[in-house]
Amino acid sequence: MVLGGAKIRQWKQWETEIHKNNAGNGPKKLTNVQQFEFIRERFNGVGMESTVLSWMHSFVKQFYASVTKSDYATMRLGFIMTHCRGNPKFGFHRYMVRALEADFKKVVGIRWYLWIFVVIFMLLNVNGWHTYFWISFLPLILLLAVGTKLEHVIAQLAHDVAEKHSAIEGDLVVNPSDEHFWCGKPRVILYLIHFILFQNAFEIALFFWILTTYGFNSCIMDHVPFIVPRLVIGVVIQLLCSYSTLPLYAIVAQMGTFFNKEIFDEHIQQGLVGWAQKARMRTELSKDAAAAAAAGPTRHGASSRLEMLRRAAAMMQCRRSLPR
Repeated sequence: MVLGGAKIRQWKQWETEIHKNNAGNGPKKLTNVQQFEFIRERFNGVGMESTVLSWMHSFVKQFYASVTKSDYATMRLGFIMTHCRGNPKFGFHRYMVRALEADFKKVVGIRWYLWIFVVIFMLLNVNGWHTYFWISFLPLILLLAVGTKLEHVIAQLAHDVAEKHSAIEGDLVVNPSDEHFWCGKPRVILYLIHFILFQNAFEIALFFWILTTYGFNSCIMDHVPFIVPRLVIGVVIQLLCSYSTLPLYAIVAQMGTFFNKEIFDEHIQQGLVGWAQKARMRTELSKDAAAAAAAGPTRHGASSRLEMLRRAAAMMQCRRSLPR
């Protein structure tokens, strides 16, 4: 989280520069779509129709300059124009950090399906299988797939604009959509990151637990040629996920169809929740009143006659109790 936060804090400077540049907007001019850096970075030397080359470019780009200044500015503008068009000075960076913090609270939790994986993981530790070594590649493969997919989402946003327009007046605006994500759900990426970090942390913790409990020469520890690569892979996964994949997820996850509740400040969120609860209560009361009215006059008449009989009985009791 420290490494990811350090990377995201670098984008704060870009946010400040964008606000300063927007203060003195001049007349809009017509620009060829290929001249925008956001488009040129994705398709310079790579054919727009080549799906294989696009995926290869996305795979390589996650290791260097995963998010450039033009990427940040374009995706920020696309989010604002889609979800808060009336507020061009929206603090996108602050919102993105709040959304990442909310997602991180879910990432550090442990769900039931993760414990099932741990049980299976432990049962597969058979002598000669070197299970701990081979399974250490699983989070690495998933992490590379997630990073490639996040980069490819950005490439798809650029491709959609380049496909629909040959020239654009003013700034380049992308159209966020859930269709660019696996299963049409950006949350799938979060679940995969959750699994990757849990499985990697479990492997490292298991290594140190065996080391301190049974010693380095224990049969559970496996052979040295299988131990060192496991530790190296664990460190690589942690660094790559922290400094590249998590920041990449923080901004690309906002390119879905909907926005998170973190778009509002905390006190506004509480006010909206209270308003929603009151509105739900009013709806339930109106439904109860409508159901009572639909019960018919017969029930109402019977209850009225019963109430009159009760009052008459009470008056007779009072008269009997009066002194003569």
